[in-house]
Amino acid sequence: MEFRTIVDIEEPGFQIEPMAQILLVGSCFADSIGQRFQKEKFSAVANPFGVMYNPASILHTIERIEEIPRIVFLTLGTNHVYRLKETGEIVDNCEKRPQRLFQEEELTVEECVDYLRKAVELLISRNPEVQIVLTVSPIRYQKYGFHVSQLSKATLLLAVSQLTSSFLPLSSHLHYFPAYEIVNDELRDYRFYAADMLHPSAQTVDYIWERLSEHYFSEATKQFLKEWQPIRQALEHKPFHPDSEEYRAFMDKTMLKVEELKKKYPTFAL
Repeated sequence: MEFRTIVDIEEPGFQIEPMAQILLVGSCFADSIGQRFQKEKFSAVANPFGVMYNPASILHTIERIEEIPRIVFLTLGTNHVYRLKETGEIVDNCEKRPQRLFQEEELTVEECVDYLRKAVELLISRNPEVQIVLTVSPIRYQKYGFHVSQLSKATLLLAVSQLTSSFLPLSSHLHYFPAYEIVNDELRDYRFYAADMLHPSAQTVDYIWERLSEHYFSEATKQFLKEWQPIRQALEHKPFHPDSEEYRAFMDKTMLKVEELKKKYPTFAL
């Protein structure tokens, strides 16, 4: 008997190779996945100008990056934006300035699509080989109230659907990874959330990582991770007696394995 539903993940039509360069822009969920990519020795950069929660702010980051890698993740958190009353511009960070200086607004589906389309077109213009993975963050926004938070996520989901289905010239570059659905439909339990009951737990991020790796990683990448994992665990080990002969011998053996991995994967570096 099955006691949960497994979310289907569409095969993306491209694969992520070992140590690939990856750009992640979006909500703090992009940071969480970006940290995992970095931990597994991908050349990953997450939110180089800070966390960007909404499609307008994601566009602002893309506009500032000249060198675009082949793999880009855009993670949408909310359709809520803050506009500086004095200039009318949407700001990416209020920088702890008084709330009275800003006006909070909700982007429509059409506005979200427009900002995302501009971001995608800019990415393609700077790297015609780019593959863009769109996700909607599963993080819940309590400050809006949970009903409004759900409406915000629905707006983003509709925008992604419209973007991927309506702009056919862009479709070969666009892919949707269902992180939001995995948390809400497949895991579907508070035990998969952190203590604040809003953010996914570390275990949940690990599970999403597993689902991502199943469908997006090449066989070479899966093999590299299989070889790297025991070495990483050895390097992360915190010994009780770091000055002991046993630990020095353990580390010497580990570093020999590192050197062997470097020979097999020339771009690998600690």
